[in-house]
Amino acid sequence: MADLTGAVWHKSTRSGGNGGDCVEVAANLPGIVAIRDTKDPGGATLVFTDEEWAAFLAGVRAGEFDLRSL
Repeated sequence: MADLTGAVWHKSTRSGGNGGDCVEVAANLPGIVAIRDTKDPGGATLVFTDEEWAAFLAGVRAGEFDLRSL
């Protein structure tokens, strides 16, 4: 389990400003990127290696997860 005590959380630029679906990202930890739900900061956190996160972002940018294209 990753130690997230030093995580600096930032709201994703893709999160809406209406108080709804908001995601926070902590990218300041060595070798990992952590993701959590803004509304539940004590809840589950997803942790990715830097390489996994880069691959995920590349897939998003390439439209691999665009449900409208399926």
